[in-house]
Amino acid sequence: MPERSFDKHSSIAGERHPLDLLQPTLDAFSILGSLYAVKIVARGWMDDAGIVLGLLAVIVFLILSKITGLARTRDRGNADYEITAIMITWVMTVMSLSVIGFATRYGEVFARSVMFTWAILAPMTVALCRMLLRIVQQSAKRRGYGTRRVAIAGLNTLGRQTAQNIDAEPALGFNLVGFFDDRVEDRPSLSVSDMKDKLAADSGDGESHDEATLSGNLSELVDQCRAGQIDTVMVTLPMRAEDRIRYLLDQLSDSTVSVYIVPDFFVFELLHSRWTNMGGLPAVSVFENPLFGVDGALKRIADVAIASAGLLVAAIPMMLIAIGIKLTSKGPVFFRQKRYGLDGKEILVWKFRSMRTCDNGPVVKQATKGDPRITPLGGILRKTSLDELPQLFNVIEGTMSLVGPRPHATAHNEQYRGLIRGYMLRHKVKPGITGLAQVNGCRGETETIEKMEQRIQWDHQYIRRWSMWLDLKILFKTVLVVWKQDTAY
Repeated sequence: MPERSFDKHSSIAGERHPLDLLQPTLDAFSILGSLYAVKIVARGWMDDAGIVLGLLAVIVFLILSKITGLARTRDRGNADYEITAIMITWVMTVMSLSVIGFATRYGEVFARSVMFTWAILAPMTVALCRMLLRIVQQSAKRRGYGTRRVAIAGLNTLGRQTAQNIDAEPALGFNLVGFFDDRVEDRPSLSVSDMKDKLAADSGDGESHDEATLSGNLSELVDQCRAGQIDTVMVTLPMRAEDRIRYLLDQLSDSTVSVYIVPDFFVFELLHSRWTNMGGLPAVSVFENPLFGVDGALKRIADVAIASAGLLVAAIPMMLIAIGIKLTSKGPVFFRQKRYGLDGKEILVWKFRSMRTCDNGPVVKQATKGDPRITPLGGILRKTSLDELPQLFNVIEGTMSLVGPRPHATAHNEQYRGLIRGYMLRHKVKPGITGLAQVNGCRGETETIEKMEQRIQWDHQYIRRWSMWLDLKILFKTVLVVWKQDTAY
């Protein structure tokens, strides 16, 4: 069976790293330190009000960093993303503090010049400290301080991904020695530097490059471990290679190396997977809703708040649209179509009627270019997505979210669920008015199975990568692309 590539954003939540405590501590000192510096320069002292403000800012910033994804940037290894997330998180923090200050009138005790300077200096300090931490980690790793020599048993897709993760995360303290496998005996051996260059070249194409980076077979790995040349072994052999794994563990038990088994869960379609405990037995969720607990509550609060504000702003335009529909064509103003919602339960989705017919049965024909069923006003509404404004009612009542996989007509769900692998997994979260697929050009008629498959891939990626920051980006991008929809009929 050929190896399957997997999304580099796939992850399983599990053991916490010391950096998970060090990083927020460093952020807190950056925020408090920048405020202290500004107060000392401006006033010569740090008063009690400043201390309260600083502590409140730290609390708000750390909470918002969970929402925006800043707290998880260690898993992404992307400095540009980290800087952007810092700025977004800090802007949201300043806005939150402004609301609190206005409501309590506490903001009146602070000089505007002090607050303005601090608002600019704090995110720069946070970013600088994070950058310095990265440099220190990389420098320490190059010099061998606190590092462990690690070998990977298994030259396959999972092994290469493990190597990329090790190379991208200096905080792990791993120095990669090489790959060991029994699969092919005549593969060339490469140096570690050549191996890293090869990994960097291979990381973006998703292809298999079996000729690279083999340092020896499993017997040679055992010999090097017993000789004290390796400290840690990552076993990335496939689950079906049970005999080889048992042999390796049995042989390595006669050494002092640390051994980790990296299970190849990623050959499966993982949706926001995480470790869990079933009465003392470890288990990994394969298909799971990421919006349980606090995350779900935060998303629901944001949905209700933004949808309520949207209805207030759109009240007059919606009234004018309703009058226009009544004057230009016969039929109801609103059309409620049966669609699948959370967990595949049927819901009724609100829309402004844009067609002369209201198909809602076992057969629903998709709208096409020049479709005679579309009314003149309906064509404008569909082109600008104004026909979907009533779905704000669905958001308020809780059957939809502002952002999520777009709901398809029930008839289309029944048609495609048997044709596209993993189609129904998109219903592990609430459907949305807009989604990751729509802002990436997947809108309009899906006359080929490939177009629908592309939408499903985007929907799965949304579930795997979900964060409040991702939702905010999609909402912002929706505003930019809604007027440029050439494929919306």
